[in-house]
Amino acid sequence: MSASLNPDKTEWDVIVIGGGPPGEVAAQYATQHSGLDAVLVEKELVGGECSFWACMPSKGLLRPIELVNDAADVQGVTGATVDVAAVLARRDTIVNHHDDTSQVNWATGVGIDVIRGHGRLAGEKTVDVDGRRLTARHAVVLATGTRANVPPIDGLREARPWVSRDATNVHEIPRRVVIVGGGVVACEAATWLRGLGVEELTIVEGGPRLLGKNEPFAGDLVGAALTEAGVTVRTGTRVAAVSRPDVNDAGEGLIHGGEVTVTLDDGSTVAADEILVAAGRTPNSDDLGLDTVGLEAHGYVSVDDHLTVPGRGWLHVVGDLNGRALLTHMGKYQARIAGEVIAARAAGEPLDGYRYAVRPVVPQVTFTDPEVGSAGLTEAQAREAGVDVECVEFDLAALAGTYVLRDHYVGRAKLVLDRATDTLVGATFVGSAIAELVHSATVAIVGAVPVSDLWHAVPSYPTVSEGWLRLLETLDQQRRGK
Repeated sequence: MSASLNPDKTEWDVIVIGGGPPGEVAAQYATQHSGLDAVLVEKELVGGECSFWACMPSKGLLRPIELVNDAADVQGVTGATVDVAAVLARRDTIVNHHDDTSQVNWATGVGIDVIRGHGRLAGEKTVDVDGRRLTARHAVVLATGTRANVPPIDGLREARPWVSRDATNVHEIPRRVVIVGGGVVACEAATWLRGLGVEELTIVEGGPRLLGKNEPFAGDLVGAALTEAGVTVRTGTRVAAVSRPDVNDAGEGLIHGGEVTVTLDDGSTVAADEILVAAGRTPNSDDLGLDTVGLEAHGYVSVDDHLTVPGRGWLHVVGDLNGRALLTHMGKYQARIAGEVIAARAAGEPLDGYRYAVRPVVPQVTFTDPEVGSAGLTEAQAREAGVDVECVEFDLAALAGTYVLRDHYVGRAKLVLDRATDTLVGATFVGSAIAELVHSATVAIVGAVPVSDLWHAVPSYPTVSEGWLRLLETLDQQRRGK
């Protein structure tokens, strides 16, 4: 089915395969001021993974848990509980009951056509959509994203595991769940599943701590909080085998039926009703026709800093598919650049200013309790990059703002600085209500703001942002003590 302004049309200036946020933004930026036209080709729902199966539903499930936890830790507030049916109903509202009409209407409203179907390359500037041949005058953009990875563990696939899509669209709350993995998806899912009533919840992570890509204290604090909430956290442990003798076709998001037995590498076993695999992502490149333009038909697709495939100036890749930063907001950032590059090339204009940052500042928030927010590099990443590192940390529980926020606030913050320039290259915050601190760190890093200037950015009192001042004071004390 097409939602095209001209349903018989087969040629556009820009063809975008993949209608998630990066694809939408690439089409918008390529056309909004250029006079070019574009079409989105999407085989599922326009709005993509983030809108229907990832960012939006997961945050919709986490927000009620956050409110209940906040209320439980403020003296004088009583009676806050989770109504599971109402939370799931609100989640369904957030994802528009998997109806993308509003997203399609947005696209066609700004002049972008939409074609339903599986799009794949069929040669230079040529796209096949289920047998329908489309031609691009200027550019093709690939924005097909990634899918959940299911590792080759004995019996795992046969056990019909949940992946992130099942967890965010759950309709029945199991009594027992095992989560394989300890990254962002695993920790967030553990937070809402436990909050929605899973009685026996086990996380199995092969690394030494949860959230292994963050500063070590982030995983330690989140792991401690999950443990206190009744979650069993097994780090330094791997799943050796999975068995589920009785499996039925109950459907996506429903309990499949039949007990799962998870055997760990130490020989112990865990019984569960469901097993959720949160073990990374796999690029959706294996049925994209990449071989028709001389590219490998699997894996991530490399691009230059104009988000163009080297040697193929007409082909752009944005979002998860290029492997640079698997985050929606970074995919949209890339899409803005790609769209502007396409428009500039079409107009014969120089590309100066339209370029992916040499050292992009990647912000991210993990909406656990406590939250984890970061921007830029960790200390380990900075040292690996050859930065002459100076670090400072502060206990956020010592702030007046956090003292009134929760009765038993737990949190920590860390800044990573480049001694040579005395500027920030990374920041990590852990604690309740720290998500909005991340952007100030992002601005400070992108703007290369010297520490001497940060002193004049006065935080409001009493807020969590006062942590910035305390970090600078602690840094000054460290320097004076040397």
